[in-house]
Amino acid sequence: MLGRIEQEEVEKEQLSSAASLSSESRGRLKEEQACDIRTAFQHDRDRILHSKAFRRLKHKTQVFISPEGDHYRTRLTHTLEVSQIARTAARALKLNEDLVEAIALGHDLGHTPFGHAGEKSLTEITKKPFKHNQHSLRVVDYIEKRSSGERGLNLTMEVRDGILNHTGDNVPFTLEGQIVRIADRIAYINHDIDDALRANIISADELPKNAVKVLGKTHSERIDKMVRDIIEESWKQDKIKRSPEIKEATSQLRNFLFEQVYIGSKGKDEVEKANRLLKHLYSFFMKNIDYIPEEYLEFEKNKQQAVIDYIAGMTDRYAINIGQELFIPKPWFEKNI
Repeated sequence: MLGRIEQEEVEKEQLSSAASLSSESRGRLKEEQACDIRTAFQHDRDRILHSKAFRRLKHKTQVFISPEGDHYRTRLTHTLEVSQIARTAARALKLNEDLVEAIALGHDLGHTPFGHAGEKSLTEITKKPFKHNQHSLRVVDYIEKRSSGERGLNLTMEVRDGILNHTGDNVPFTLEGQIVRIADRIAYINHDIDDALRANIISADELPKNAVKVLGKTHSERIDKMVRDIIEESWKQDKIKRSPEIKEATSQLRNFLFEQVYIGSKGKDEVEKANRLLKHLYSFFMKNIDYIPEEYLEFEKNKQQAVIDYIAGMTDRYAINIGQELFIPKPWFEKNI
């Protein structure tokens, strides 16, 4: 049987000297007995995959709020694309693929309903920045429950660091976390272009010409070029790198998306409605705290934080449905007998 100990030995033999070995993990928040079958990072991946927060990603906005088409990305499909891109790079660089997968699957668990519009709403409500990466860590550390009933997923420090620092000013301390950080950007830039093209918000001819020349004309060409660049630039290096040319072309595409898709496009027509809905929900729950499920109140005594945790965990459709239930009057009629 290839159990945990045998797999740890395989890692030592086959992975790069720069890889994060599961046998040398910095440990968990709370010490626990190791699984005899799975390595620490495999165990983390499984805990994330089986969490309620992960399942809810399928109904959370990526870019377009509650899109009607079946082929638009959601936060879940984005997460899977990040995982695929990151694992490809990690395998080629002989880094720890299990660690990469765990970080990738958990990196967006703290996203609000309605994507970044929801983040903006909660920031305006609380008067302090709501950061989905910070909330993702809060989800795995405190909010999510395991099947045993224990609070928090008790993940390894390497996975927690990768989740927290997949965006923002700080860089993950593992190379695996650094891969996910770049894979996240590769995934959303390319699939957001694909979705915007499908929605006729942009046309292929409008894409920055230099970026297309450097990266390619198609979705697959661009991803392939970006991933190959990571592998070539990072081989036997002490950090994950990109070439200046690819990095600049990628930034050009990202800036284009902000100008043409993320801000002010027809795909964002419902953003203000989503903003108002979340603010109404917050106001209602603060005045009617008994509506908050007990699981959010049993560990968080700060009423405002419990309300924010509850709202942030909602899917788009749940927020819409509960808004209709609370704020939209139902017609009354008398039955003639």
